[in-house]
Amino acid sequence: MAMRKFYNEIKGLKVKEVPEHVKPMLSLNYIKNSFKRGLDNYHAKYIETDSADPIFHICFGGLIFSYLVALPEERRHLEHQQHAKEHGH
Repeated sequence: MAMRKFYNEIKGLKVKEVPEHVKPMLSLNYIKNSFKRGLDNYHAKYIETDSADPIFHICFGGLIFSYLVALPEERRHLEHQQHAKEHGH
């Protein structure tokens, strides 16, 4: 949804105007405010309504995080295994 909003904002701009439009969005203050606004929206949508969704978000987020952390090690094992098959070890 945020990407759609951003696309709609820059859709009517000329190519030379895009950097000037994007530049303020890359400031540290803008990023902090966006993050805070996102947390406030999350709190209003899930925490204040006593929803069970945050539990699922933590579970699935932890699952995805653990997968991404283990991925490089698994890739090394796979490459080693393929290398061993190629050389007949």
